[in-house]
Order: sequence, then structure tokens, then C-alpha cells
Amino acid sequence: MELKETKTVEKTVEKTVERSVPRRTAIVVGGSSGIGRETALMLASKGWHVVNVSRTALTGERVKSVTADAAQEGELTRAIRAVAEEHGLDLLIYSAGFSMAAPVENAKSGDYRYLFEVNYFGAIEALRAAVPYLKKRGGRAVLVGSLGGDIPIPYDGFYSSSKAALSMLAREADMELRTRGVRVSALLPGGTATDFTYNRRIYGREEASEYAGAVKKASAALANMEQGGMNVSLVAAAIVRLAEKRNPSPVVTAGGKNGFLRFVNKLLPERFVDRMTMRKFNQK
Repeated sequence: MELKETKTVEKTVEKTVERSVPRRTAIVVGGSSGIGRETALMLASKGWHVVNVSRTALTGERVKSVTADAAQEGELTRAIRAVAEEHGLDLLIYSAGFSMAAPVENAKSGDYRYLFEVNYFGAIEALRAAVPYLKKRGGRAVLVGSLGGDIPIPYDGFYSSSKAALSMLAREADMELRTRGVRVSALLPGGTATDFTYNRRIYGREEASEYAGAVKKASAALANMEQGGMNVSLVAAAIVRLAEKRNPSPVVTAGGKNGFLRFVNKLLPERFVDRMTMRKFNQK
């Protein structure tokens, strides 16, 4: 009789402890598709309270969605503050992204400015909005960059530039915030098989003019590389590991092969790397 009563008391204590420990809250900006979606679902399966912030809701009961457009100044701030005020905040993941294949000479300012609003300035706004809440819990921020920020992609230069800026933002922000208990990292995937490939804005013959043939070849090579690249679940797992690491590095690649490519790229002369990259993307 005493044994049964003891077990009952132990179970009651365990349940009470479980209720008293607050669930960790993560906000995933751009979690409605691709890498962001996979990461949001993976975090939810691990017991996190996850909120997706994007223009499109993520359907499913495990992840709540709040609508906001990363390209519209102020919308991310309002959304992040509303979630953090109610639930607190332990983790921010910025995975919103846009890509365009266009020659520098012919690119429309509206297109490349929109790209930077989504890929870079949106990340700054999200980080600034999240930091006060992350400081309260010793939280983490992970910005989803790209290996393309280290190795240029022909005719996708605006995307590469924005991702290079994102890596530097993560490094600099981590230096500022680590003494306040917050760590910031950039996770760099290489080609990853998602629908991001099919949402790329590609300039056609009329817009690209004399560069049209080269843009078409480069875009096709990039699409093949992405669709034959890493499984999205492996990239999401790398993000989650980085987010939960005690002492994360400011910039980390996803996958051993990508890590090796990044390492070699830093050792070789830029002229040689650029020449090899042009061949890889079918450029003369």
C-alpha cells in the first residue's frame, strides 16, 4: 500500500514540475515554406512553442502563424513584440529569403531593393525587435545565410551580396551581444532541394537583353545544383543543433562538403575561384 502511494506521489510531483517549467518559445521568420518550414516543424516536434511570422500562414496545429511582410518596415517588429510580450522569447530564426537572376547592368532597382529588404534589412529589423526579449532568457538568434555569400553565383549577385552581408551582421552582432547573454550565428547551407528554386525571379530575353542566354544557362545550372543538393531536413537539423549549442560559432556551414568548399575557397586565389565558378555555371 505504501509503495503504491509513493509511486502516485512521485508521478504527481513529476507532472507539477513539468507544468512549472515554461516551454521554450521560438519565432521563425519565413517559416511557411522551405528551410524555415522544416525548421519550425522540427522545433515543434522537440517540444518548443513555435510561432511562424511570414506573409503566408503555416498550416498545421503544431505551429502558430502571425502574418507579417519582411519587406514592409515595422511589420516584423510589431509581430515579434506581440509574440514575445505574451510568451517570452528564447530563439529567433530568420529564414525569409528572395532570389533573382539578373545582370547587374539590367537589374531594376525595385527588384534588388526588394531583395535586400527581405534578405538583409528584414533580418536587422527582426534581430533588433527580438534582442530585448532574448536578453531576458539568454536566448539565441540564427540567421539563415548561404554558401553563396562566400562563393559568388553568376547572375545571382544580389542574392550573394545580401547573404555575405548577413554573415557579417551575425559576426558583428554576436560580438556585441555575447556579453549580454545572447549569441547570434549565421548558418550557411549550400544548394538545398526546396521550392525556393521555382520562386526565383529570372530575367527573360526582354529584361536581360544581351545577357539573356548567359542568365538562362546560369539559372538552369543553379536549379540543378539546388534540387540535387542537401535534403531540407538535414539543413533544419543543423539549424536546431546550432540554436541549442552552448557556445555556437558565429558562422557555420551546413554539411561537411559545404564546410570543405568554404574552407578551400578561403585558401585559393579569388581569380581562380571565380574562374572555376563561371565554368560550373556554364559561363565562358
